[in-house]
Amino acid sequence: MTQMTSAYIAGVAEAPLGKVHDQSELSMSALAAREALGEAGMTIKDVDALFTNYMPEPGAIMATAQVGEYLGVNPNIKVMNGSDFGGAAFEFFVHHALLAVAQGECECALIVYASRLRTRRPKPCVFDFRPGGYTLHGQFEAPFGPAWPISHYALYAARHMHEFGVTPEQNARVAVSARKWAQLNPKAWTRDPLSVDDVLASPMISSPFRKLDCCLMTDGGGAVVVTNAARAKDAAKSPVRILGVGGAQTAHHLLAVPDMTVTPGAASAKRAFAMAGVGPEDVDVFEPYDNFTNSVLVQLEDVGFCAKGEGGAFVEEGHTEPGGSLPTSTMGGGLSYCHPGALGLLLLVEATRQVRGEAGERQVADAEIAVAHGIGGSSFSTSATVVLGKD
Repeated sequence: MTQMTSAYIAGVAEAPLGKVHDQSELSMSALAAREALGEAGMTIKDVDALFTNYMPEPGAIMATAQVGEYLGVNPNIKVMNGSDFGGAAFEFFVHHALLAVAQGECECALIVYASRLRTRRPKPCVFDFRPGGYTLHGQFEAPFGPAWPISHYALYAARHMHEFGVTPEQNARVAVSARKWAQLNPKAWTRDPLSVDDVLASPMISSPFRKLDCCLMTDGGGAVVVTNAARAKDAAKSPVRILGVGGAQTAHHLLAVPDMTVTPGAASAKRAFAMAGVGPEDVDVFEPYDNFTNSVLVQLEDVGFCAKGEGGAFVEEGHTEPGGSLPTSTMGGGLSYCHPGALGLLLLVEATRQVRGEAGERQVADAEIAVAHGIGGSSFSTSATVVLGKD
């Protein structure tokens, strides 16, 4: 299967990050696309497949058509996808791009995203906290006043903590670990020292999550270029091979979730590792979707880095921190680096840079295999896993 679906990430780039006043979402995506294509040894004229979502602004429709129009690539596009898989969309897009490239449907697949979530925060958008009482699930959930999506993930966390004895201190260690990595990343939004006590002293938002258990709200985005082996040889930087991919989904509505201690990531990771021909023990770098602290513990367990219920102890022992056995969220993650509404694309950017050996002060020594693991929805509705490695 790996030989049949040979494809590479040949270029990656970040869009402007933090708080962006002098760009639109479309211009931010164009800047990232140009840089990523430059790394791939290509130009905008080479793009023949386009994948994006939530563009050009939250709640927009026909995302690929709008972004393609702005970039001027629509006449060349043979494959496009703007499906909504939540924050995991971009890992799913790598899967779809790999298949399209392997089948000869395209040669240059551009995955791109940009958001000004922080700048637009005062305006209504899909990331606000108003209960959707008019939706199927909202009519049952809204009367209890959940803050979307914090309360949904908080309920998952509460169940995980109850079942396995995970403590608030262990959740907090996830934020502390991410901050240690952010201190090595000059682009990280927050680089101040952080302790477990600091996390536990921050205001309660939705029990058991305090403010510092929750991800940032920033502007940002990026671009990823997927291509075939022949075109990857012309890349200006070392291409990174897509070794394995896998996706899975469960219930969209919280009320329909069968088990709140297991996510579809258990299935998506199993599929990705099977295609790659490697296992969790072979992974040098892990980039999970850290929208909340406890979410990382669940992902560590479901992807296979530790047994179910052992995520808290795993992080408490320092395995995810600089110098640990499984460097995790190495750019600082959504908790300290950047979270522009959908983090999944930036997980791919960092995983690629780590395998290339170009992550600067935060570079993991001898990193050969990295995993980017995206999640989406307000109740772990989707999961997608991408295994990257040196060719």
